[in-house]
Amino acid sequence: MSAGQVSSVLRLVRVQVKAYTVPSVTLVAKGRDPYRVLVSCILSLRTKDKTTIGSSARLFRAADNPADMVKLPAGKIRKLIYPVGFYRNKSRVILELSRKLIRDYSGKVPDSLEELLGLKGVGRKTANLVLGLGFGIPAICVDTHVHRISNRLGWVNTGIPEETEFALRKIIPRKDWIELNTLLVAFGQNLCVPVSPFCSRCRVYKFCGRKGVIKFR
Repeated sequence: MSAGQVSSVLRLVRVQVKAYTVPSVTLVAKGRDPYRVLVSCILSLRTKDKTTIGSSARLFRAADNPADMVKLPAGKIRKLIYPVGFYRNKSRVILELSRKLIRDYSGKVPDSLEELLGLKGVGRKTANLVLGLGFGIPAICVDTHVHRISNRLGWVNTGIPEETEFALRKIIPRKDWIELNTLLVAFGQNLCVPVSPFCSRCRVYKFCGRKGVIKFR
């Protein structure tokens, strides 16, 4: 698929997802606060958006910066973020990374991929989302939706998300890197779902290779 076709698909996806709610972390990121984005990303792992939004709101009312967060007992954090998936482990991760931010970064979230990856509980997906949504630094965040849809469309032919990230860097215009995750997550949650996607309602049907699609609606 050419760069021009990729841009055409992104324009169509952008129009189509206007009717849908944006992902939870994108909502949190409207304030462009890297710490909130980081913590919300951690809460969102293996958790539905509605649950993440509610848990993030409760937690940030109690503490929305590392200094206030470390004052909270782990038990209190657990109660605030419940029922996100793995809430016990996530409460420990949030406390530990908050202490590290205070100790090593004067309470600020670092703005480099390497330093973000040095924080416990932070992988490439979270690090790239923090760079993009938290700092406005162009970065491509590849989660399961971005990985699946990029392969389904025929943009890439990759086996794991990290391969997809590097492949997408070569074909996605840099100006669209930050928005890509928001667009494709909303698209993947509502139309281009893993099983039996809604191809009959999809504006990008004619551009799609439908790789791996056996049955569609």
